[in-house]
Amino acid sequence: MTSTVPRELVHRAAVAEVFLTGWSRTAENRFALTAQWPRAHSYFTPVNGCYDPLLASETIRQVGTLLSHAEFGVSFGDQFLMWDLHHSVRPEQAGVGAAPADLELDVICSDIRRRGRRLAGMRYEVTLYCGGQVIATGGAAFDCTSPAVYQRLRGDRVGATGVRPLPQPLAPASVGRFLTTDVVLSATERPLEWQLRVDEQHPVLFDHPVDHVPGMVLMESARQAAQAIDPSRPFLPTTMRSEFSRYAELDRPCWIQAEPLPAADNGDRQVRVTGHQDDTTVFSCLIGTRGAAE
Repeated sequence: MTSTVPRELVHRAAVAEVFLTGWSRTAENRFALTAQWPRAHSYFTPVNGCYDPLLASETIRQVGTLLSHAEFGVSFGDQFLMWDLHHSVRPEQAGVGAAPADLELDVICSDIRRRGRRLAGMRYEVTLYCGGQVIATGGAAFDCTSPAVYQRLRGDRVGATGVRPLPQPLAPASVGRFLTTDVVLSATERPLEWQLRVDEQHPVLFDHPVDHVPGMVLMESARQAAQAIDPSRPFLPTTMRSEFSRYAELDRPCWIQAEPLPAADNGDRQVRVTGHQDDTTVFSCLIGTRGAAE
């Protein structure tokens, strides 16, 4: 019988947001995991018949928390600090079929650091297979910290809430969304710059209370910014490489800027997206789409 892994292992409150279904250790620092992507999802909606590539990033994120708790002894009270997260999806293998996509994941962990017996951080790379074919690759790096250290690090930021009222969203169609509630960007007077729209009531992006803007929200802002450059051409984010340099706070404006890069000869496009808060960079993302996605 197939079921999802316990939601606590992947830091999700809703069982519907858990994509991993099992795991086993195959070598000292290598693991085999299974996952399932639904044919339809309330937020990770297909793009031109292809699974939303951000499903790959969310699945990869879940891999790190699961292995940390289940295999590396990280306590549930510890906090995770994500430094980078990336994916590369093969759209020709990622079409939505007549049944949910059952995936097999090969995970290799490296740069494993400990403080005494506690895991301090690591890096891992993931290859995702569907039907024996590689559907995506990716990876991430993070640090772990104890509740006491996190409290000292965050201070009075723990328990902070977001900016109210929410700024007006862009038109959903202009950022590749169907619903206004799924839009994370708000217009500004400056070209190729938007204000991050942080809706802490969103049931997927804010699956549970947090004291900072989640990395997946920042990645979604990069996807929407890339699409907003030219709403008439669908932007399937087949590649994303995000780096997080500091926490994005909930209660201060965060500005998202996009820089389109020259298109490749084959039509592939890339956009460099950065997020700034209080004149400091909080994240950067290089996001790309294949020419065939235009």
